[in-house]
Amino acid sequence: MDVHEALYTTRMMRRLRPEPIPLDTQARILDAAVRAPNGGNTQRWHFVAVDNRKLIGKFARLFREARALEYEKFRTGKGPMVMPAPGADPATHAETMRRIKGSGDYLADHFERVPLLLFVFAIDDLGGANIYPAIWSALLAARAEGVGGVLTMVLNNSRDRVNELLGVPVEEGWKMAAMLTLGYPLGKWGLAANRRPVHEVSSRNGWGEPFGVEVPQPLWPPHGTADLAAAG
Repeated sequence: MDVHEALYTTRMMRRLRPEPIPLDTQARILDAAVRAPNGGNTQRWHFVAVDNRKLIGKFARLFREARALEYEKFRTGKGPMVMPAPGADPATHAETMRRIKGSGDYLADHFERVPLLLFVFAIDDLGGANIYPAIWSALLAARAEGVGGVLTMVLNNSRDRVNELLGVPVEEGWKMAAMLTLGYPLGKWGLAANRRPVHEVSSRNGWGEPFGVEVPQPLWPPHGTADLAAAG
């Protein structure tokens, strides 16, 4: 798969089929993840793949409880993503959040059917500088294998219980960075076209200064030189 196709079409997939992901496919996904750049090649990461159905059932209950806490925060105006981004339309933001909740509800309701959970742990990670490139590499590699997934932080609300269920040696400093739900998607891959264009969210040599070029449409698939327009 062309790298640009992977970059432009990898998206959050919450509706997953229950059939298992072969171990050799899982190995290729994680082998790509551990090739990610990391400071000093210190490789301060550990991945825990969970495909035991009984254990996934326990995480399903935790996920639903933790998610309920997040949406209670959102309902009371305290959670992340409550306010639209600067310059964004409030009505559009509200509709986006409604759709996110809908797809998230599906994942929560069908969590027991997810074939693979991938817990990602890091140690002394300086805000994620080392672990998030590895996570993104895993998602891109999964895309190349036809595997979809979603990165979620919601189980941070139940971090102690996660550590207990997985036997994490927290005394060594390991902390959960994220969990990925992985599986073959029910939906279709597609270009993420509903993005604000580059020139609206980018500046050059100072905040708010013109970026210098306009990108009126996605640059993949390539359309030709008309894709870029010099800013007036």
